[in-house]
Amino acid sequence: MANEVKEITSRDVDFAKWYTDVVKKADLVDYSSVKGSMIIRPYGYAIWENIQKILDEEFKKTGHENVQMPMFIPESLLNVEKEHVQGFAPEVAWVTHGGSEKLEERMCVRPTSEVLFCDHFKKIIKSYRDLPILYNQWCTIVRWEKTTRPFLRSREILWQEGHTMHATEEDARNETLRMLKVYEDFQRNILALPVIVGKKTDKEKFAGALESYTLEAMMYDGVALQNGTSHYFGNGFAKAFGIEFLNKENKMVNPYQTSWGTTTRMIGAIIMTHGDDNGLVLPPNIAPFKTIVIPIGKDEKVLQKADEIKNLLIDNNISSKIDLTDKTPGFKFAEAEVKGYPIRVEVGPRDLANDLVTLVRRDTLEKIQVKIEDVLMEVSNLLVDIQRNLYDRALKRRDSMIYEAHNYEEFTDIANNKSGFIKTNWCGDVACENKIKDDFGIKSRCLIEDEEVNGPCVCCGIEARYRIYFGRQY
Repeated sequence: MANEVKEITSRDVDFAKWYTDVVKKADLVDYSSVKGSMIIRPYGYAIWENIQKILDEEFKKTGHENVQMPMFIPESLLNVEKEHVQGFAPEVAWVTHGGSEKLEERMCVRPTSEVLFCDHFKKIIKSYRDLPILYNQWCTIVRWEKTTRPFLRSREILWQEGHTMHATEEDARNETLRMLKVYEDFQRNILALPVIVGKKTDKEKFAGALESYTLEAMMYDGVALQNGTSHYFGNGFAKAFGIEFLNKENKMVNPYQTSWGTTTRMIGAIIMTHGDDNGLVLPPNIAPFKTIVIPIGKDEKVLQKADEIKNLLIDNNISSKIDLTDKTPGFKFAEAEVKGYPIRVEVGPRDLANDLVTLVRRDTLEKIQVKIEDVLMEVSNLLVDIQRNLYDRALKRRDSMIYEAHNYEEFTDIANNKSGFIKTNWCGDVACENKIKDDFGIKSRCLIEDEEVNGPCVCCGIEARYRIYFGRQY
């Protein structure tokens, strides 16, 4: 295993190859015979299960209910909202035959489910008493991506999508921001990701939305990863689908709509933010196993004590596993590092003779000898410290890779020579946004709403209306 670990490409040499090495060697995914689709292996899926469990609990706290919509969308239904369908047309996969017979109307495999929910909402919304409707769906979608990469972009995507309807614009806007905050808290506190949160420009907003909000995570290499979005639709979809209800003033009006979603892309963000040249590094709050207990040798007392420690941790709600394989200790240690278990508990005969065990924290690889009677307390404290350290470390790196550009010359120098986000002024004209994209391959990430706008647009020089982040993206 030690040799296999050495085969992980250094992230500073070839970041893309490093990423592929880690997802493979940590047993997160495997490639399938279906081009562009991945097999999520048990360890990778366990991370997704934890994401589902924690987020699902948060959704239900806010009154949302889980539903399941069909996988297929008739073409006529997809075409009801023209702006929406145009945004997804290049990535839609179509079903044209059922068995050997050609379908009368082709169907797409859902790329997202707004139209399916609207078709359903039209049937069940009649009165203001029916609102709000707060739905969420855990499902798969299909988008025919040209370039794929495990967790980041694939043709079949595991994801979550919330869809809600409200009686008033105010309620819908509040819902959009409320769920954005749920995502932000989850990514900061559970995934240890210091995301930047803000509104997308009109050019980059979701097809059919009036406003889109995004959570932008910066990867180790300075490239952005959009890690979740929340959208305010107004009543455009409702009008297109003829969804009306009788309000308190006894008038027929259209409801207001939101949607919000995240995907397995968050697992990619964990890998690319926290991982190192030894492999995966998992924040304790999302790790399937917070500790792995490794007995050294086959001494019966060692094996017994190792099992006791594992059970002690489990009994105190600290997920743990024990490695009882015939592999050498060095192999087991290296494997534990590749898989990113937050803490490794080494139980050996020498330490045991002195009532000690060794704890190894994955984030720093620091070794700490502790008394057996203090294992539970020390592990509990270390897990909190590791979670905090991973966030602080990622935040420090992110902030060190945010650059200010006051004019186009500075913007050009940063874009051509540095990785990270560029903070600057923007007039709001899409022509300037497009010029930056054409010149440097860089897109706007989000608007900055908590900073005063002062000075000219970095591109055209006229008075700026916004502060904004630009950056390359996955």
